[in-house]
Amino acid sequence: MRGVRDRLEVSPGLRLRRWSPADAGAVLAAFAEPVMARQAAEPGVTPAAARRWLEARAEQWDAGSGYAFAVVDAADVVLGHVAVGSVERRHGTGWVSYWTTAAARGRGVASGGCRAVAAWAFEDAGLFRLELGHRVDNPASCRVARAAGFAVEGLQRRRLRYDGVRYDVELHARLATDPAPATRPGG
Repeated sequence: MRGVRDRLEVSPGLRLRRWSPADAGAVLAAFAEPVMARQAAEPGVTPAAARRWLEARAEQWDAGSGYAFAVVDAADVVLGHVAVGSVERRHGTGWVSYWTTAAARGRGVASGGCRAVAAWAFEDAGLFRLELGHRVDNPASCRVARAAGFAVEGLQRRRLRYDGVRYDVELHARLATDPAPATRPGG
């Protein structure tokens, strides 16, 4: 989508920027973590897979179907990822996703990134409703969603499958008309 910002300040020392091909090493390192590897789009964490992941994010951005940002610190070190994907223009909706590196967890990186990407999606991308979901056995992800102003809307029974096990997913949503969530230290 032309005319939308591809860099955002989240807080002092934390910002969002569009992913670049130079980030392949950071993506490779992030998906090398066992918790992340099982969520990867393809099996095996390789440099080629990291490049393909970045290429897919760029293609989605250019097509206007998804907008992925690297969450970086003041030194431009990748701390995580936030995105608005599955953009549906007719209804003004999108799906928010996020992850952080192991070193960045518990520091408010994901919640700050989600708050910023939601504001961006409403203001720059013209969306009205954002959704996200997390496995019910992932309370940290639930805390991120709530801290970013996403209200719980329901349960999707056995929605996801990892390693042959099905997981329930809690669905959250935020509307452009919802009040902006308060920023709290550490999340």
